[in-house]
Amino acid sequence: MDLQKSTTTPIISTSNRIKAIVGGSIGNLVEWYDWYAYAAFAIYFSASFFPNGDQTAQLLNTAGIFAVGFLMRPIGGWLFGTIADKLGRKKAMTTSVLLMSFGSLLIALTPNYAAIGVFAPLLLLVARLLQGLSVGGEYGVSATYLSEMATADRRGFYSSFQYVTLIGGQLTALGIQLILQKWLLTDAQLHEWGWRIPFVIGAVLSVIALYLRKSLHETESFEKSSEKLREQKSKKGSVGELLKHPKALLTVVGLTLGGTLAFYTYTTYMQKFLVNTVLLSKQEATLISFLSLLIFACLQPFFGLLSDKIGRRPLLLGFGILGTLFTVPLLTALGKTTNLWEAFAYLIAALIIVSGYTSINAVVKAELFPTNIRALGVGLPYAITVAVFGGSAEYVALWFKQHQVEHYYYWYITGCIAFSLIVYIFMKDTKKNSLLNKD
Repeated sequence: MDLQKSTTTPIISTSNRIKAIVGGSIGNLVEWYDWYAYAAFAIYFSASFFPNGDQTAQLLNTAGIFAVGFLMRPIGGWLFGTIADKLGRKKAMTTSVLLMSFGSLLIALTPNYAAIGVFAPLLLLVARLLQGLSVGGEYGVSATYLSEMATADRRGFYSSFQYVTLIGGQLTALGIQLILQKWLLTDAQLHEWGWRIPFVIGAVLSVIALYLRKSLHETESFEKSSEKLREQKSKKGSVGELLKHPKALLTVVGLTLGGTLAFYTYTTYMQKFLVNTVLLSKQEATLISFLSLLIFACLQPFFGLLSDKIGRRPLLLGFGILGTLFTVPLLTALGKTTNLWEAFAYLIAALIIVSGYTSINAVVKAELFPTNIRALGVGLPYAITVAVFGGSAEYVALWFKQHQVEHYYYWYITGCIAFSLIVYIFMKDTKKNSLLNKD
């Protein structure tokens, strides 16, 4: 559509709206698969890049690079948020998935430490920085796209699919890991070269996602905003314009802080916790992680639909209260159990609590900002918060573990959730005060 020649905005049909949501979600799944394949297979490739030290030290080094990758996420949130607000959600989404593909391919092809020495971990770091840049932009842009594509009465439900596919990316990584572990490769083969397979798969899937995203429709909200502001480009996607909404910015940081730390603890870090603390085998840890994440993904649309009925704030309050009260008891019990299915039950209980945040946090953030700076507003403060708290979760947990005070980490999570609870108590329900309704 040529915005310089037309002042009308095409109406998106229901079928095209659903197609756009499905297409956007699948691309999101591929992006997060590429991101989480690193965490899932770190237990196999850590010795290839960091050959010296015990298992905890090796995992600590790979977790450090995982955390450094998160430092690029604020830059990605700014860069792709700006692109999305100025040039369109679709353009930003296609560019981010292409960058992710390159990062995955680089990890797959990087020789190990024995072959090229210190350049091996350096190339791993470069790959993770590229992936961090990509995924930093993915969250804000896809959250904005799905929220704008959804109808007003189903925004919570449709936007919940962002976390369905985000978790789906983890599930895909773990599913591939289970297949490799149980049927295709030996443990020795996985450690030696088999860990490269998921990164090759990720590069191929990213190219497929790129193709799917090129066929997506742009959102009506962006098209209308472009018509209104085509003579005022500076008002779209600029940090200066974003800073005119300080309350919304601080709200995003506050509501994200506890939720992202809990999410990364029970998903990304949990596999290592089950091996390193609960002392399950790698295969048992992968199986429990896979089954719990599958249930977790299925819960998201139900919580999102509930938020369309009763509002967003009650779900956030539920997460804040239950997370503050039960994080320490759940993780303490999980760390002491020796029963496989008892550990599974504790993990499911924790993920049900976290669903009060994960299912709706994307739409809540999108509802806080006007169209012209929505992608940047959702993506940048979120990425900064996740970089500091979510990205460091594994590293902090393993540091406490190495210093024989692992239970301190449980209280750290509790304190962060309690902080977010204060924000939930004082914030307005975004469903009733949504700026998406003004598009």
